[in-house]
Amino acid sequence: MADLAREAGITVRTLRFYRERKLLPPPRREGRIAWYDEHHLARLRTIAALLERGHTLGGIAELLTAFETGRDVGELLGLPSPLLTPWSEETPVRLTPEELADHFSGEITPENLTASLALGYLAVDGDEFVHISRRLLDASTNLIAQGIPLAAVLEAGGRVRAHADALADLFTTLIRSHLVPTLQDLPRATEAVENLRPLAKGVVEAELSMAMDRRIRTELESLLGGDRNTGPEPAQRPERAE
Repeated sequence: MADLAREAGITVRTLRFYRERKLLPPPRREGRIAWYDEHHLARLRTIAALLERGHTLGGIAELLTAFETGRDVGELLGLPSPLLTPWSEETPVRLTPEELADHFSGEITPENLTASLALGYLAVDGDEFVHISRRLLDASTNLIAQGIPLAAVLEAGGRVRAHADALADLFTTLIRSHLVPTLQDLPRATEAVENLRPLAKGVVEAELSMAMDRRIRTELESLLGGDRNTGPEPAQRPERAE
């Protein structure tokens, strides 16, 4: 905690106050050691920047809450949320209207902006926008650069969100039904859930990779088969004179 406070340019007392106000997610714990990372430092710098802009701590808390993605794992498991660090590792990105237009050249329409706000990809903070995820922003920018319209990207994003929610329900149901009841104390349950982070991500990544292989192979075979079917008809042999 002292190291984090020093890096952020604040006092340990202020840091504890932010923790009490739930402006800062809890650290990762190993025994009696609490580990803070770049995510915590970035959060403190964001708080400092918002305070300089005249925002109150209450307003900052509401804004930061709006940046959170997905449902709270602790709530799904019936565990107190301060005992679990967020699973999301996404970093919000602040953008001026000009920077937003540069990312999505020619694609910033009222319809697309409304869809982005509805999905929660974008939030408005004063005269700036905040994108919820650096990785999602980069992915969207690259897809548009490849020629896919932003409207189609946003539509796909909404469908991906629905599938991601379904996967989260599946994993948390497994944990709640088969793991948590077998553990006698909360610290052990929390540790077990934390250990499932890389497993859940690994399963989803492996299944998606194999699914993409199957789908792309099918599409290519269909495309090649279609080309063969639409090729020139073989020349007919001339009839032999009687």
